[in-house]
Amino acid sequence: MNALETLNVRGERSITCKGDFDKAPSAGPLPAGAPKACEEFRKMPDALERADALDKQYGRNPDLASLPMYCAVFSLKDWYDAKDMRGTGGNDVNFAMDVPKADSPDIAALRSKGAIIFAVAAASNVSGASANGPAKAALYTPDTNLQYAPWSGQTCNPYDTARVPRGTSNGSGVSVSTNMSTCSICEQSSASCKGPASRNNIVNLLTTKGVIGDGGITGKNSGDRSGIHCKSVKDAALVLDAIKGFKSEDIFSAIPKGIIPKEPYSSFVVPDSAVAAKPLTGVRVGIVREFMVKHTKNDVAISDQIDKEIKAVLRDKLGATLVESVDPMYPDDASVPNMTYTFQDAMAEILPHTMPEYFWKKTATGELEFAVPGWDVQSLNYAVALSLRKAPLSDKVNLRSITNGLSNPANVLLANRYLSDRGDERVKDWASWVANATFKNDEERARATNAATVTDPRPPSGSISYFHMQAVVRMIVMKVMNENKIDVFVNPEQTTPPYLLGGALEPEVNGRGTQSCCQRFTALLGSPEADVPAGYVTTTYDPKYVLSADKTEYIAVTGSVESKLPHPMPISMMFWGGPGTDPDIIKAASAYEAATHHRIPPPSFGPLPAPREGSGH
Repeated sequence: MNALETLNVRGERSITCKGDFDKAPSAGPLPAGAPKACEEFRKMPDALERADALDKQYGRNPDLASLPMYCAVFSLKDWYDAKDMRGTGGNDVNFAMDVPKADSPDIAALRSKGAIIFAVAAASNVSGASANGPAKAALYTPDTNLQYAPWSGQTCNPYDTARVPRGTSNGSGVSVSTNMSTCSICEQSSASCKGPASRNNIVNLLTTKGVIGDGGITGKNSGDRSGIHCKSVKDAALVLDAIKGFKSEDIFSAIPKGIIPKEPYSSFVVPDSAVAAKPLTGVRVGIVREFMVKHTKNDVAISDQIDKEIKAVLRDKLGATLVESVDPMYPDDASVPNMTYTFQDAMAEILPHTMPEYFWKKTATGELEFAVPGWDVQSLNYAVALSLRKAPLSDKVNLRSITNGLSNPANVLLANRYLSDRGDERVKDWASWVANATFKNDEERARATNAATVTDPRPPSGSISYFHMQAVVRMIVMKVMNENKIDVFVNPEQTTPPYLLGGALEPEVNGRGTQSCCQRFTALLGSPEADVPAGYVTTTYDPKYVLSADKTEYIAVTGSVESKLPHPMPISMMFWGGPGTDPDIIKAASAYEAATHHRIPPPSFGPLPAPREGSGH
C-alpha cells in the first residue's frame, strides 16, 4: 500500500542515524563516522521498546485515567513532527539531521497519554508554491490526481489499487483503513483529511479550529487543521479527548473556554444500543443541496444515494427533523421542508456589511464577477439595498463559489519560521530547503524556487483577506443555523466516484470542486466536521484527457461512458456545523454510524486476530 514511509524501529527511523548509527546505548559506542546528533538520538526508545516498557510497568492494568491512549498505535502525516522519526514535510530534503528536535503539539499529547507513535505516514509534499517569478519549468506536466511525495512515492487505495486514495493525507487514511495503525493524525488545508477518509472507508473528525493543536512545517495557518483518522466515531472522539485543549505552541488554540464542553467529547457518542430509541429525535438536520447538485452524469449516483440515506436513516430510523436549503440547480424535494432563511439571505445581509470589497472581484477578462442588471454593485446604494434585501444578489454567489480564489497566504513565512526554530545546520530557510530538495517534476521545482524570492509577508494588494473571509463565512453559517434552529448540516463528502490513479480529474463545474464538493468552503470555515462511511458506489464515468485546441496542453473533460467499477468503492456522508458545534456533530455522526455500520474492511485487510492469552502485546 506504501502508506507508511518511516517506521519507528531502531536503525530504520532515520537516514542520518541509520543502521548501527542508531544502535541502543546498551550495545556499546557508535561506529566511527556517526553524526554527532546520533548520540542523543539513539537514547530515545523506538516503538517496540516503548511498548515493552509500558507492558512491564502496567501489563493489562494500565492507569487509563492518565494514559487513555495506552498502547494505541498511531501514524502521523509527514507534515507533522515526531522527535524520534525522520520528518521532512513530505519532501526529499537533505537535512543535516533528518529528525526534528521536538514533537508537534498533538503528537506530544498522544505520547504523554500512552500512545505508541509508530510511523510517519506518506504524504504529498509541501510545495511552498508561487506561480509568479523568474524560474520557469523546462517541461510541461499535465495536472493529474497523483498525490505523492518525492521520497516515499504514491500510496495505493486498498479497495482498488487502480483508484486514488486521495488527498495529501492519503498515507494516514490508508494506514488506518488497512490496520497498520489504530488511528492517525492527518492535516487538512482543503480536503486532505476528508478525502482519504471517504476514499478509504474510515472516519475523519475535524474540530473547531483551535480545539486541538497544529504544528510542523505548514502548521498554524488560519486554514490548516489537524484531523483525526480512525475506524469509528467513538475512537476518534476518544483521541480528541486525549489531545484537546490549549497548546502554547499554537496561537490558534487560544479560543474561548466555552467552545470546548465540560463533558468529554466521547460522552456525546451514540452507542448501537440507543438506535432503537431514535436518538436524533428533536435534532434539526439541514440538508445542504448546494453540495448535492448533479452537475454531470458522474454526480448522480452518489448524490441520490446520500439523499436516500439522509431520509431513510437520519429521519425515519433515528428521528431527526429535516429541512433543506434551496439551490436552483437541484429540484425542490416536496418531502422535506425548505429552510425559511437561506444561505443566500445570509450572504445578502452580511457580505455588504462586513466585506463590501467582495463585490469588487473581477473575472479574468476584467468584468465584475457579481454584476447585477440595473445596479452598480460597487456603490454604497447597492450595499445598503442588498443588506436590506431590496436588491438582488448575483446567482453566482453561493456556498460552492463564495470561497473561490481564496487560499492560505502564498508566502513562506511559516516555513521559514519552522525551519529557523528547527535549527538544522544545513536547511535553515526556504531558500536552503529548495537547494537541498528533490521535486516530483520541474514545475514544482520552479514554483518552489519562485516562492523563495517572495520577501513581503503581506497578502497581495487588493486581495481578499483569508482570515477576514473566514470570520464572514462563519457568521453566514451561524446566522442560517440560528434562524432555522439547525443543529447540524449534512451532505455528501463528494459526488464523483474515485478517479483512476494517474488519470484525469473530473473538471470543476459550477463551483463543485474536483476533489470534494465543498473542499474550499469547509476548509475556510474551520468548523467541526465528521465524515462517516455511507456505503459504496459501483459505477463511474471516468474523465479523460484531450489535447487542447492550441496543442499546448492536455485538459480534462468529463466522462460520458458509464463503466462498472471492478470493486465497489466507499463513499462518505459529511456532518458539519458552525464553530463550537463539535458535540452535535459527534452525536449525529455516531448515531448514523450506529444505525448503518456501512464500513467493510478492504478485502485483503480484514480484522486482526485476537491476541492469545499470555502472548503480550
